[in-house]
Amino acid sequence: MDENIREIHAANEAAGFWEQLYRGKDGIWKDTANPLLVETAQHLAPGHALDLGCGEGGDTLWLATHEWHVTAVDIAPTALQRTRRLAARHGLANSVRTEQHDLAETFPAGTFDLISAQYLQTPYAFPRAGVLRRAAHALTPGGILLIVDHGSVRPWAWNTDPDTHFPSPEDIYDELVLDTARWTPQRLATPQRVATGPGGQTATVTDTVVAIRRLA
Repeated sequence: MDENIREIHAANEAAGFWEQLYRGKDGIWKDTANPLLVETAQHLAPGHALDLGCGEGGDTLWLATHEWHVTAVDIAPTALQRTRRLAARHGLANSVRTEQHDLAETFPAGTFDLISAQYLQTPYAFPRAGVLRRAAHALTPGGILLIVDHGSVRPWAWNTDPDTHFPSPEDIYDELVLDTARWTPQRLATPQRVATGPGGQTATVTDTVVAIRRLA
C-alpha cells in the first residue's frame, strides 16, 4: 500500500474511532475540569488558551468560567458540538471558539498564553512529539504548555496491560527537543490521585506532568 494512502487510512480510522465513541453515549466525561489543569491555571492571569483534545468541554468550561478566551480543538465533530452546547448553557458562548482538527495534519492558527494537552493519547499512530513541539512554538512569551499524561494503568482504560511502559516526564520533555534558550521546564512530576472511571469505579492512578514555559 502506498505510504500516503496508508496515512489517510489511519487518519480516517482515528477520526471514526473518536466520533463513534462520542456518538455512542452521552456524557462520556464529567463536566468538571482536570485537577492538574486547575492547579496550574488558577495561578495564571487569564488570556488566550488552547485546549487540545477538548472532548466534551469540561476543561474549556472551567477556563472560560475563569475569564479565559478558549480555542477548543478536537477531531470529533460530536465532541465539539457538546463543548459548544456546554459553553452556551453557562452563558459563555462568546468566550469559546471550537475548531475541528486532526492534529497530525493541521494545527490552530495564532498564539496562546496557555496550551493544555490533557491526556492527548490515542490507540492510533500519532506524531505526538511533533504536535507538542508545534504547541510550544505557539506559546506567547511567558506562556505555559501543560502536558498531562496517564502514568499508570487505569482499570477502565482501553489498554489494561500491566506491562505498559509509561514515559517519564523527563523523557517526554527531552523528546520535544526544545531550545533551552527559549523554553524551560517549569514542572516535571508524577503525582498520584484517586480517579473515578466512567462506571463510577475508583482507583489510585499516576499522572505524568510536564509544564513548559516559553521564556520572555
